[in-house]
Amino acid sequence: MNDMLPVRDALFVVGGKWKLMILISLSHGNTRFTQIEKSIPKISSKVLSKELKDLEENELIKRTVVEDYPVSIRYSLTDYAQTLGKVILELHTWGINHRKRIIGKNAVTADHV
Repeated sequence: MNDMLPVRDALFVVGGKWKLMILISLSHGNTRFTQIEKSIPKISSKVLSKELKDLEENELIKRTVVEDYPVSIRYSLTDYAQTLGKVILELHTWGINHRKRIIGKNAVTADHV
């Protein structure tokens, strides 16, 4: 049972349909809300806003107000978020292999990260 607690905690922070996609989008240089939103197909503004707040509360992203005209908001990965790099890479590799196994050799398509 003690083996499950850390996994449960990790899934609580990055689980769900969108959080890892948001982190990947940020890692690709999308720093503004609209850039992130456009980079993730089918995410709504409302959901993106909530997920960004959750990721900020868990210290994975930083929200910065840029005092320019007009004022803008930028999002960036924290150093703490960088510790997920190996996990995301392993999930990516596993996902490619799983799609090949289940769907076939041409399973990886351009609409996936």
